[in-house]
Parts: sequence; C-alpha cells; structure tokens
Amino acid sequence: MQIQTAKKQKTLRLKGEIDHHTAEALRRKMDKLIGDEQPDRLILDFSEVNLMDSSGIGLILGRYKKLKKNGAELCVTNLNRQIDKVFRLAGLYQIIKKVK
Repeated sequence: MQIQTAKKQKTLRLKGEIDHHTAEALRRKMDKLIGDEQPDRLILDFSEVNLMDSSGIGLILGRYKKLKKNGAELCVTNLNRQIDKVFRLAGLYQIIKKVK
C-alpha cells in the first residue's frame, strides 16, 4: 500500500482484496493516516483492487464518517466494473465523489 501526498490531499493506493480478512488492518492504517495527517481530502485509488465485499462497504462508510466529522472529503478513483457496481448498488456515490 502506498500513500502519496500533495499538500492536504492524500491518495491511498489500495491493492488486492478488501474483504473481512483485510478490512481491519486497512481500517487501522486509514485511521492512522486520517489522525496523523488530517487531510482535507482523501482519495482512495482502487486501480489494483480486484475484489471488495460488504466489509469493504463498511470500511468505506466508516472512513467517510470520520473524515466528514473533521470537515474533510472522501473520494474514490480507478474502480473496476465490479467494484463500481458495488458502489452504485450500495448508494455510495450519493455521498462519495468519484474523481479521475
């Protein structure tokens, strides 16, 4: 997992699968980043993610709430077709912006 920074915007490049086996470790890393860096905007780059289940939805929603509480924005980019469909069906695009 890589974290790239540009001022108060952070990009977190995710890799592999986001499921019940990996969600807790990813949550800890994301919460540490959010707490330490306090970004104005966090972009989750899904270009190397090949699977996301309901644990991933919960993970994303929890980080969205944490960021929103601090006045920050959560965005996503580079979602494959299956993950894009999960986001659409779960209604995540109503609260999380998809960026290029």
